[in-house]
Amino acid sequence: MKSSKTTDKSLKICGLILCAGSGTRTGLPYNKILYYVGKKTVLELTIDKFRASKVNSLMLVVSHADESEIKKIADEYENVSVCLGGSTRFESVKNGLNAIEECDIVCIHDGARPHVSPKTIDKSIDDAVTFGSGIVAVPAVDTIKVVQNDQIIKNLARAGLYNIQTPQTFIFDKIKKAYNDVESDAFTDDSEVYAGAGFAPHIVIGEYENVKVTAPKDLYFPAAGRTKIGVGFDVHKLVSGRPLILGGVKLPFDKGLKGHSDADVLTHAVMDALLSAGGFPDIGVLFPDTDKKFKDISSMILLAQVTELIYRNGYTVGNISAVIMAEKPKLQSYINAIRESLASALKIDPCQVNVSATTTEQLGIVGDGKGIAASATCLLFY
Repeated sequence: MKSSKTTDKSLKICGLILCAGSGTRTGLPYNKILYYVGKKTVLELTIDKFRASKVNSLMLVVSHADESEIKKIADEYENVSVCLGGSTRFESVKNGLNAIEECDIVCIHDGARPHVSPKTIDKSIDDAVTFGSGIVAVPAVDTIKVVQNDQIIKNLARAGLYNIQTPQTFIFDKIKKAYNDVESDAFTDDSEVYAGAGFAPHIVIGEYENVKVTAPKDLYFPAAGRTKIGVGFDVHKLVSGRPLILGGVKLPFDKGLKGHSDADVLTHAVMDALLSAGGFPDIGVLFPDTDKKFKDISSMILLAQVTELIYRNGYTVGNISAVIMAEKPKLQSYINAIRESLASALKIDPCQVNVSATTTEQLGIVGDGKGIAASATCLLFY
């Protein structure tokens, strides 16, 4: 396969997600990938990361016990299939590879690693295209000893030691051949099987945050230092001859908001909150009012672009809380429609979006009925 810095868009890139584990070490009475982190399961968070990467389709390898539950999750997505695994990881991977059709590159990943970033997935894909494999790993930071009977029998130099993670990404035909050719199933990871078939695994430097949910503390990892908060604010002048649009919903009113786009002040505040949390430039930089292509554009189109940017960089939206400041019109009867509109664009549940409305007690330009303002706060997981 030809070397390339940018992966050929015509390549069929599949994700093979291993879901046939259990919750024993986490203390759960069920499979840990079905544990809910906020409104989504660990598995859904993992799927979301792959859907934000270069991967085209996913195959979920499941156990008999979890097949029906995981199939319900898979059915909510496009290009996500399910197959049965085996009694060992080796057998599960082999079954999954044999269930995949028409694949050029395959990313093998633990379903219990929801913190992998789309960037890391894409790096492993690019290296598989260039070198035949891309094995995600991080340099060991702890001193490693060989121990027998509670006694240290050997010291290992830390330099050159790596902690192997997933995804482990390969040219599909090579890794499938490796799994079908090797005789032993005592391998602990895919790179070992690949090497056992005579191929040379290539390392990709990953991220220390890409931990596997194993111990009880790992279930709370997303809430422990893995969040970012952003704030956005916007205000627009009310003028005649313009439609009034808030959160993508057109409201009946004799005036609308003045602006280069549709001047949806609420959506602008939400976008700036998202960009603020993610550490990106604000909407004035990304969508300048000097660019004709943004003239009268729907802010929901811009929000979809911001959402894609956020997800592409490994973030998941936790929740949005926004306030609309206006003397008129009265907004209470439109709040639910606005929440649903924003949630749809953000690809989250409406319960994760809260919108309230208030006046400024006839103070300032909002109080004088000359404009409408909005503020928004968002929480991102990463």
